[in-house]
Amino acid sequence: MSEAADIDVEIGARPNDGELAGILLDGLPHPVLLLGERNQIEYANARAEDFFQASAGLLRRKTLDDIVAFGSPLLALIDHVRRNGGNVNEYSVDLGDKKGGEHRLVDVYGAPVAGTNGAIMAVLQQRTMAQMIERQLTHRGAARSVSGLAAVLAHEIKNPLSGIRGAAQLLEGTISDEDRSLTQLICTESDRICNLVDRMEVFGDERPLTREPVNIHEVLDHVKKIAEAGFARHINLVEKYDPSLPAIPGSRDKLIQAFLNLVKNAAEAIGDKRSDGKILLATAFRPGVRLSLPGSAARVSLPLQISIEDNGPGVSEELRPHLFEPFVTTKSSGSGLGLALVAKFIGDHGGIIECGTASRGAIFRVLMPMHEGGPPGGNGEAA
Repeated sequence: MSEAADIDVEIGARPNDGELAGILLDGLPHPVLLLGERNQIEYANARAEDFFQASAGLLRRKTLDDIVAFGSPLLALIDHVRRNGGNVNEYSVDLGDKKGGEHRLVDVYGAPVAGTNGAIMAVLQQRTMAQMIERQLTHRGAARSVSGLAAVLAHEIKNPLSGIRGAAQLLEGTISDEDRSLTQLICTESDRICNLVDRMEVFGDERPLTREPVNIHEVLDHVKKIAEAGFARHINLVEKYDPSLPAIPGSRDKLIQAFLNLVKNAAEAIGDKRSDGKILLATAFRPGVRLSLPGSAARVSLPLQISIEDNGPGVSEELRPHLFEPFVTTKSSGSGLGLALVAKFIGDHGGIIECGTASRGAIFRVLMPMHEGGPPGGNGEAA
């Protein structure tokens, strides 16, 4: 048994509460540290031993400052928990390395331990680079990868296509009825390509948003009305709103477009042949969620969570890491730009989007900033 637990359990005997707690903590797949009031390490589970490459006995002779790099955001996070007395979830915390090795990115859960003199529990979840790219504004890479291509297509394809379409229209009056269907086909396909290019041009639009306080529940209600009147009229759309949610700074039209696309995808995943189709529109306030911006020391608070959950077949593990990339689709007639465009709009608002697996189906979670000067309950009541 690991040194972290320091437990000697007799075979067949029932462990006491302290021994049982040690056994459970050693069984967790994530490193767990218990930090004293001066950040001294008072407990480390077995996974923490592996993570920091040190025994629990050695770790208990150190402080958190001894095992992470100077200035690591983890130190500031623990200090924040201690000063404010609340739980904090933070993504992409760079632990650094005291030995000068590679930097490690982790998600951190920090919380005060009740009944102790200022002790803090820290749970670390290490992220692979692929996972961190997905969590840390993957939409920016998706938008950037297609924006340059969109600009080229706009200039180099649309102009020649206009000439081709014009020539086909001129020919239409001089050829037989039998051949006229061919010129009409040329016009139709030229229009289709132009529409695709127009959609791609949106990715190249880097103009800053004109921001105003937006009631996200009014946005979701509008999306719901559109869906129920059209593509989701056979599906049960359910609301689960937090009425105290503050406003979001951004563009109402772009938010409607983003969430309408998510709801439409959910409806298409369920299909039109099921009678038990259900889409849940939910909002929640998550004050402990913060995100580090790539290339910046700033930590951005994203307390507003909007979820779109369906009971369709879900998204495969293979597809999920690439879901927000352009031209990735499971639809036979899809262009693969819908979710990439959603990710761009969410990114333009300073938020992030991720896809997870629900109990049955898929769930898309959007984390957004709140309007400055808009505390919970300010103007977020559902319409």
